[in-house]
Amino acid sequence: MRFQAKQKHMIDFLFPVALFFVFALSALTVILLAARIYQSTTESSSLNYTSRTSLSYINEKIHQNDCEGAVYLDEFDGCRALVMEQSHNDEHYYTYIYIYGHELKELFVKEGAEMTASAGRTIMEIQDFSMEEISENLLKFTCVDNENTEASTIISVKSQ
Repeated sequence: MRFQAKQKHMIDFLFPVALFFVFALSALTVILLAARIYQSTTESSSLNYTSRTSLSYINEKIHQNDCEGAVYLDEFDGCRALVMEQSHNDEHYYTYIYIYGHELKELFVKEGAEMTASAGRTIMEIQDFSMEEISENLLKFTCVDNENTEASTIISVKSQ
């Protein structure tokens, strides 16, 4: 009886190696594409954070303090400001939101307290911020962030 020796061909070696390289190249391509998508999503999210966050913050503050005549636009220390009045234990308090030196600021004070615009707490740095009263119960806010992204919103004051 004669045993046949199995002959090895070059293709027996080249096929698995070529398959491995195709798999490795495909995996590397998927990783690079995912990294690029993640980077663009992060940059987009960062841009939206600055311009839209300030407007969302103001929207929530208005809705928290929305009672008869308590939300209006006025001047505070030479700055155009959103003013929100609150009463607690027969004492009146005011919250001012305004722009001062390229910063959106918020200041909470008791009625009669003398404060300056520089005393406010910084909410975030922005390039420009404008407020206008469109009608009796509609306020328009426009924010330009440090990347020159402009966003605006119109908020209804429902209690007026």
